[in-house]
Amino acid sequence: MAESENDRTTKRRKTDADNEHGDVGEVSSDSPVSDFEITRILRECSREKNIFIHGKVKDQDAVVILEKTPIRQDTLSKLLKSSQLKLEMKNDIYSTYQLQAPAHLNEIKMTVVCPATEKHVKKYLHQEVFLVEESGEDYRNITLPYISSQSFSVQWVHNILEKKAEADRIVFEDPDPDTGFVLLPDFKWDQKQLQDLYLIAIVHRRDVKSLRDLTSEHLPLLTNIRSKGEDTIQRQYDVPPSKLRVYLHYQPSYYHLHIHFTSLEYNAPGCGVEKAHLLSDVIQNLQADSSYYHNRSLAFPLRADDGLLLRFKEAGKL
Repeated sequence: MAESENDRTTKRRKTDADNEHGDVGEVSSDSPVSDFEITRILRECSREKNIFIHGKVKDQDAVVILEKTPIRQDTLSKLLKSSQLKLEMKNDIYSTYQLQAPAHLNEIKMTVVCPATEKHVKKYLHQEVFLVEESGEDYRNITLPYISSQSFSVQWVHNILEKKAEADRIVFEDPDPDTGFVLLPDFKWDQKQLQDLYLIAIVHRRDVKSLRDLTSEHLPLLTNIRSKGEDTIQRQYDVPPSKLRVYLHYQPSYYHLHIHFTSLEYNAPGCGVEKAHLLSDVIQNLQADSSYYHNRSLAFPLRADDGLLLRFKEAGKL
């Protein structure tokens, strides 16, 4: 779920049966990083306040992601009253301080990917990005054969659909095999601030990989997701459709059709024009032309180490 984007796909692969660290919200007595040995920093961003670290845990490759959690409105009063201040500078009406907050108000979100494959490590490594323009013919001759040749596992998605994992996180489900889906929060959202609202709708159908597979046949599925997804979010979180960004990624981070619901206030990874396609636009395009996404050219970004980028270069498309 959500990738992408962030590595949601790995975080979700744990099933209920092999969850060794207790219930969600429980303080873990068995730290997965107590033996973590740092190898290198893959990427860091001061603006987004996160860092991606490659290392080893008991001789297994691992990626650890550390991310400062947002400042929450409901804890502001406690934060200001109970923190220690260290003066850095004072000049007339201006002053700056180092604010040392109590531990429970100064949390850092940690995501652990272990064992991490080379693909995971490369995903988080800072690299050049290139914009590829893919025609319908390019998709059939270059992209689809590449996808088919790779072992992109979506077993973790099937675990969710079959209630083998994350069943307690599902906020809505329509079980219809053709038009149904499950809706659950993306791991990028801490579910504490509505400004960062982020949910994913995963379809029950397993024969639709991405935007490229959609035709007018799928309009009932898409309109059902939009209608029931927006209704659920308004009812459960009091966020109206007019404050939502509802879209699909192309290329997606995993090849099982899913749709993103994010707050308009949240600049979610992958919500830019080079990757995101508004669901309302997709529906209108398919209403006008059933083969729209089979034939039209689609642009998307690829990292320098992506195998698909090499295929496009070999075909003389870059």
